[in-house]
Amino acid sequence: MESPEILSDIAIFAAVVREGSFTRAADKLELSTSQVSKCVNRLERSLGARLLHRTTRRLRFTEAGSALYENSSTALAAIEDAKLAVSKLQGAPRGKLKVSSSTAFGAMQLPRIIRDLSAQYPELEIELVLEDRHVDLVKEGIDVAIRITGEAPDSGLVYRRLGPNRQVICASPDYIGRRGLPRTPADLASHNCIAHSARATPRVWHLTGPDGEQISVSINGRPTINSALAVRQAALEGLGIVEINSYLVGEDIAAGRLVRLLPQYQPKELHFYAVYAERRFLAPKIRVFVDAMLARIAPEPPWDAFLNLPEKTQTARSHASTEAGAMSRPGYARTSPRGSRARRR
Repeated sequence: MESPEILSDIAIFAAVVREGSFTRAADKLELSTSQVSKCVNRLERSLGARLLHRTTRRLRFTEAGSALYENSSTALAAIEDAKLAVSKLQGAPRGKLKVSSSTAFGAMQLPRIIRDLSAQYPELEIELVLEDRHVDLVKEGIDVAIRITGEAPDSGLVYRRLGPNRQVICASPDYIGRRGLPRTPADLASHNCIAHSARATPRVWHLTGPDGEQISVSINGRPTINSALAVRQAALEGLGIVEINSYLVGEDIAAGRLVRLLPQYQPKELHFYAVYAERRFLAPKIRVFVDAMLARIAPEPPWDAFLNLPEKTQTARSHASTEAGAMSRPGYARTSPRGSRARRR
């Protein structure tokens, strides 16, 4: 155990465990696969124990490997903190930043952030991991995740609130022209409402009324869709009414491609969080990403600009779309009075 290489070998072994593959660990560490395998073999000889069962398809912990990984994580994190304490004093962020997000938010909103950060920090390499699940940041080597939730859970992770995530009920002017304008939540029963099956209650929409009353509405309609991006496209195609995150459709509403419905009845409001592993020193690459997200979202996301429209203007516009059966002209958000007060949800 006195080998000067033991610490680096343990770090390489931990990378193999996190990545689940010698090849992926080698890519992340910028080493060859043979170098990584050699280091793990050397570590096993030094410890006198097999750490991994290897097959052509997968890796499995041995009992000794599991014990080593669990007990070395704290020490490796402390070493990483020490390195970060130094790097924090030494110029621009650099290296790979692995960011996790839902598919819809990542596709619609993160490319702009990446463009700006890449221009400002040319040595920063951002990798997006877009999946509709909560990833294990430590196990999967994620530096920072963007999550949408109500309250930050009690965990060993840092949850930095970025801004509100609102939902909106909307449909295309074409659909409203054909089927009419719902006036109350009860009217939704006679409309084609598209269910997003990835949600907890895809066929029940939970709303808060103008007097604070809680209303649950059972919806009917086709198709049922498991992708938020596809739900948005279905609304744009005039298939029906949707309840959807405003970051997906805010610009469509502002441009008149979609019409906000039942604005006095609010779907549940959640929040965006940047989530990262708790550390004494925050890596510069994570810090600049979180700062960029805050600059983009806080205190009010730009895609919620349609909330600045006076309700009378929105209602009149919806009536005009219904009667004409045509798209409202783009850019109406810019014609609202400058002094109009934002409607908060």
